[in-house]
Amino acid sequence: MDAIDPIGWHGMSMPSARATAVNSTAAALLGLLHEGPMTGGQLVAVASERFGSFFSVTRSQVYRELPVLADAGLLRLGKQGPRASQQYAITAAGKRSFKAWLAGGGGADAVRSPLVLRLLHAGSLTEKQRAELVGVSRNAYVARLEASRTTARGETDPYRKAVADFTVAHTRAMLKLLDAIPIDTEPAAPEE
Repeated sequence: MDAIDPIGWHGMSMPSARATAVNSTAAALLGLLHEGPMTGGQLVAVASERFGSFFSVTRSQVYRELPVLADAGLLRLGKQGPRASQQYAITAAGKRSFKAWLAGGGGADAVRSPLVLRLLHAGSLTEKQRAELVGVSRNAYVARLEASRTTARGETDPYRKAVADFTVAHTRAMLKLLDAIPIDTEPAAPEE
């Protein structure tokens, strides 16, 4: 999906006639660029560090969105870096569009988790496959929990602190889900 929302605010009026509607991925990039110009690679790294536990942004999404945002006048090209890397900087129009995206949100989000989807269908796996899926995932979430706790303890910004605390709670909830998955029992055969 392009960064520009052709439908425009899903039927809502835009807060500013000069703001361009953007999708969540574009908004994530615009938000990061408030900190200063960055290359696509820097944006991928910072996005992963900053909000990778609750909002994933892939390298391909970043490199697909950047030229669209630049063409829409929301970004301008910055300095050329090493190995032909290109910096991008947010424009005044980009700041307006980001602020309009922030103000236009609300409501409940849909959870999109490949792991939860796999766990939903874990009954189709063998005991060994289920044990592997749960074990590997549990180890990853235990490590994420420790990192999340460290981040939450050190966060002083009240908004980032609230999100860091959410990340800790979400990670605990994922561990609870993993612990609830039966590993060593075959599921009952469906009745015919």
